[in-house]
Amino acid sequence: MTAQPTPDPQPEYVPWREFLGAGYTAPLILVSLGVWLHAADSLVVATMLPAIVAEIGGAAYVSWTVSIYEIGSIVAGAASALLALRHGLRVPMAGAALCFALGCALSAISASMGLVLVGRGLQGLGGGGLVALSFIAIGALFPRRLAARTLAVVSAFWGLSAFLGPLLGGLFVEYATWRWGFAFFAAQALGLGLWIALRSEAEQTTARDDTPGPFPLFRLAVLCGAVVLISAGGVRVEVLRSTFLILAGGACLWWFLWRDARAGAARLLPAAPLDPRRATGATLLMLLCMSMATIGLLAYGPLLMTLIHGMSALTAGYIVAASSIGWTLTAVTVSGSPERRDRLWIGLGMTMTALSVAGFAYAIPHGPLWLIALFAAIEGGGFGLAWTFILRRITALVPAEEATRVSGAIPTVQRVGYALGAAYVGIVVNASGFLEMEGAADAAHVARVLFLASLPLAGVGLIAMIGLLRRHPHDERLQMSSPAAPS
Repeated sequence: MTAQPTPDPQPEYVPWREFLGAGYTAPLILVSLGVWLHAADSLVVATMLPAIVAEIGGAAYVSWTVSIYEIGSIVAGAASALLALRHGLRVPMAGAALCFALGCALSAISASMGLVLVGRGLQGLGGGGLVALSFIAIGALFPRRLAARTLAVVSAFWGLSAFLGPLLGGLFVEYATWRWGFAFFAAQALGLGLWIALRSEAEQTTARDDTPGPFPLFRLAVLCGAVVLISAGGVRVEVLRSTFLILAGGACLWWFLWRDARAGAARLLPAAPLDPRRATGATLLMLLCMSMATIGLLAYGPLLMTLIHGMSALTAGYIVAASSIGWTLTAVTVSGSPERRDRLWIGLGMTMTALSVAGFAYAIPHGPLWLIALFAAIEGGGFGLAWTFILRRITALVPAEEATRVSGAIPTVQRVGYALGAAYVGIVVNASGFLEMEGAADAAHVARVLFLASLPLAGVGLIAMIGLLRRHPHDERLQMSSPAAPS
């Protein structure tokens, strides 16, 4: 039987001054830069894409610049926990940063869209690895009582990227060249990789897997194939084609989960990753469903809003960015909350996010614009309330040997949810007449169907959340150890 951890004898509330002076500045910079590179790069590239196509062509492959990046992120994220268990944090994080730098460098010197896509694939591998390893580092390098403050800082960087990403991309296109945009991120990633490689060994976790065996490349390839097939099934709605691709992708995903569960020490994911009866499975299933339910705003929101309400693309983009602002503000505001309130914030946050999906079903077809922005802020704010405490709670509930896998799986499952959700909503909007829209009324109908069809996914996410929120022995220990706990 695994020994239960003893409660932290220190006060639960950690003031910002104490957190910033606790001697964890270097690890905090490390995880913040890792998240910044991943989050900002995607927005910078999206802003620079018109200029890239105008110079080197390849308009038919624009969507691939996103898809290949996401596929690389998912594969790298799935592999990160096992890499950290076998090699510690230093080698995988340095490798991910250098892979990202190489991908940016290739894109910067590209003379064709083909080489840009190769670069985007390497950026996805590096960026996805950096994010997953940053979550692992939060659990490994920081005491659990500091985790919420750390995640609040990370959330702030993520929100900052929502504004600076498009701004930086526009500045490079306007005053220099898109190639310098890639070079700018290549230099940051190279510097981060060298800094990690030169860090003191005492500041890094060490490998804990005594039976490494061969690395599961075939399993990762099957996962990659599953995401590609399911995503391709949502691009164009043709009954036979879409059904075949989605069923084939689903079969690959099932095989990956089945085989991974039987891989012992070489597992990529935690045990029973989608079983709602277990805290880990409930957490990952909740995040998977919530990610699928909320991708509609990012995937189709700007286009539908411009068609329905006649707003500019820039205005639509910043309405979507209100989600990131809400995430950042709530995460920073509640990050000092004691651990005994984790269940409250998780439940409230996920409920807010689910309600925002219902709100979009009305607000996007009918307006006004401030109401759409409000629901976007509520959606992101709900994630911000919950996200800060999901990692802290689940890592406290699982055995120590599973904490690394769970930490790495959380952002990876989120990306898988976005990929699967994009395929799902693609099928929904195409089936509801997206390709035949002739005016604002047709676009409003598509928007209504899109978000109503996303509601069941949010509902499943809320049901799965019960498995994380139900009382565990850990909660009783918190109540007994906290002088501020209610009697």
